[in-house]
Amino acid sequence: MDRLQAMSTYVQVVQTGSFSAAARVLRLGQPAVSKTIAQLEQHLQVRLLMRSTQGLTPTEAGLRFYEHAQVVLQEVEEAELAARGAGANLSGRLRVSAATTFARLHVIPALPRFLKAHPELEIDVVLDDRPIDLIGEGIDVSLRMGRLADTGLVARRLARTRRLVIASPAYLARAGRPKTPADLAAHQTLVFSQQDSTWEFQRAGRSVSVSVRGRARFSAAEGIRTAVLADMGLTIASEWMFTPELADGRVQAVLSDWSLPDIDLWAVFPSGRMATAKARAFAEFVEAAVNQAADSG
Repeated sequence: MDRLQAMSTYVQVVQTGSFSAAARVLRLGQPAVSKTIAQLEQHLQVRLLMRSTQGLTPTEAGLRFYEHAQVVLQEVEEAELAARGAGANLSGRLRVSAATTFARLHVIPALPRFLKAHPELEIDVVLDDRPIDLIGEGIDVSLRMGRLADTGLVARRLARTRRLVIASPAYLARAGRPKTPADLAAHQTLVFSQQDSTWEFQRAGRSVSVSVRGRARFSAAEGIRTAVLADMGLTIASEWMFTPELADGRVQAVLSDWSLPDIDLWAVFPSGRMATAKARAFAEFVEAAVNQAADSG
């Protein structure tokens, strides 16, 4: 039995809560995962996991082993990198999650450079506009935008950009260009259902709140983008969401003399364990790529 591999498999089972979920993350068959855990328990001569209606939970001994195993696996990875030198290639598999539109526009086009720098690395990109369970999905690092509701998350801010009121020229020609935030009440607003529909504007120390009730609501940013480009109405979005269209004039920003709260991009790591070297390197890569694009723009 490969002890490090068995230790890694056990950590994944605890984090995902089941053999089947761990098998999906590890790309193994469930029987192989079950067999590895059984061999590990036999080797240690202690029961590590208990079955319950909530799934698999570690015993007291299993929890102690899990906590130490995470440290050992992290130290092994760091030791390998140190032995290879500062310019060492990363290896193994990295699981990343990100919002679909942001990843499509700003992360995926840059991935070839990251993978070229680390030819022994594999990457799984999970695209979802909704926050997902990092531990349950086996995610090493998640790219999230906006305010982080869970204060217990381990997070690092990578970049910041403006929010803008955005519409297509055709829509503005048809509906008119709003001159004040209050004018938005007369417009067709396209609302992201996962965000607050109250928009807070500021100018010269003055704050104005505008609540909108759009006829069209969308659960994903791709829906908002498509609707704006189809001349359906206006929306509030980050510059990241419409970077190419703002550059070529397919959409325009209005109410530019008013400001909205900026939006942050975060790298979020699973709580309860140290971020892996792969996860940290990827976060640093995204930070550099996004900020470099902003500087060149």
